[in-house]
Amino acid sequence: MLLKMFRWAFAVTALGLAAGVLYDGWTALGIVAILSVLEISLSFDNAVINAGILKKMNAFWQRIFLTVGIVIAVFGMRLVFPVVIVAVSARLSPWSAVHLALTDKDRYQELVTDAHPSIAAFGGMFLMMIFLDFVFEERDIKWLGWLERPLAKLGRVDMLSVCIALVVLLVSATTFGAHAHQHGGTHADKAETVLLAGVAGLITYMVVGGLSGFFEQRLEDEEEREQEAEKRAEKDAERAGRPGSPVKLAGKAAFFMFLYLEVLDASFSFDGVIGAFAITNDIVLMALGLGIGAMYVRSLTVYLVRQGTLDDYVYLEHGAHYAIGALSLILLVTIQYEINEIVTGLVGVVLIGASFWSSVRRNRALRSAS
Repeated sequence: MLLKMFRWAFAVTALGLAAGVLYDGWTALGIVAILSVLEISLSFDNAVINAGILKKMNAFWQRIFLTVGIVIAVFGMRLVFPVVIVAVSARLSPWSAVHLALTDKDRYQELVTDAHPSIAAFGGMFLMMIFLDFVFEERDIKWLGWLERPLAKLGRVDMLSVCIALVVLLVSATTFGAHAHQHGGTHADKAETVLLAGVAGLITYMVVGGLSGFFEQRLEDEEEREQEAEKRAEKDAERAGRPGSPVKLAGKAAFFMFLYLEVLDASFSFDGVIGAFAITNDIVLMALGLGIGAMYVRSLTVYLVRQGTLDDYVYLEHGAHYAIGALSLILLVTIQYEINEIVTGLVGVVLIGASFWSSVRRNRALRSAS
C-alpha cells in the first residue's frame, strides 16, 4: 500500500535528482535534495490538514481536489510562482525570466541578486507572520513548553504579531540602508525598497489569512447544518430499524470546503517557495526541488485519506513552524550578509528532525504508561 501510494513520488525524485546532476553537477544534486526535504517538511502539516478535511467529502470532490486542486495549488504555485517573483522583482516578462535563467545564468543571477533585498524583505515578513501567529496561539499540545506557554499568554494581546513584525522590518530596513550608504548606495532608496517590500509581504499574508478565515467560517456554518441533517438521518434510520451511516459532504458545503482547501494550499506552498529563495536563486534547481517535494505532499495526502488515519507525530507541526521562523530571520539577515545555502537548508532539517524524535519519544512514553 505504501509503495503503491508513493511510486510516482519515487519516480519524480529519481528524475529530478538526475536532472539536477545533468544541469549543474553534484552540487546541484545536494541543493535539489535539500529543497525537496524543506518542501516536504514545511508542507507535512498541510497534507495532514488536507487529509482530515478530505475524508469528510464525497468521492467526487475528493477526486476533484486530488487532481484539479493539486495541479492548481501545488504544481502551479511551486513551479510557476518562483518565475513570477523573479519576473516582477526584476521587471521582466515571465517568458524572459525563464529564457534568461536557461540561456544566461550569470545575467539572471545578477538580476536576482539586485532584486534580493525586496525578495528577502517580502518573504521574510510573510514567513515571520506565519511563525508568530503559530507561537502566539494557545494550543493543547506543546513541544517546547517552557517557551510556548509564556508566548501563548502574550498572544492574548491583540495584533501583537503584526507589531513585532513591523518592528523587525523597521530594524531590517534601517540596518540595510546604513550598509548600502557605506558602499555608495542611497540610504533612503534602499531603506524604502526594503520597507515597501516588507509591508507588501505583510499585506499578502493578511489577505491570504482573511480569505482562509472567510472560507473557514462558511465551512463551519455548512458543517453545522450538515451535522443537524446527519442527526435527523440517524433518528430516521433508528425509527426505520436500520443503522445510520456518516454523511459525506457534497454540493455547496463541499464546494466551499474545496475553495477553503485551495486558499490553504496556496498559503502553505507560498511559504515553501519563499523559503526556497533562502536556499538558492537558481530557478531551475528551485523548480526541481519543489516539484519533488510537491509530489510527496500529494502522495502523503492520498495515503492518509485512503488509510483513514492521521499521523500521530504531534510535534512535527511545531518543528515546521520553527523552521519557518528560522528561515524568516535568515532571509532578513541576507539583506545585508551572505549566508551559506547549505547551512540555511540544514537549519530546517535539524528542527524537523528534532521535532520528529520528540514525537517518537512521546509516543513511546504513552505506550509504556498505558
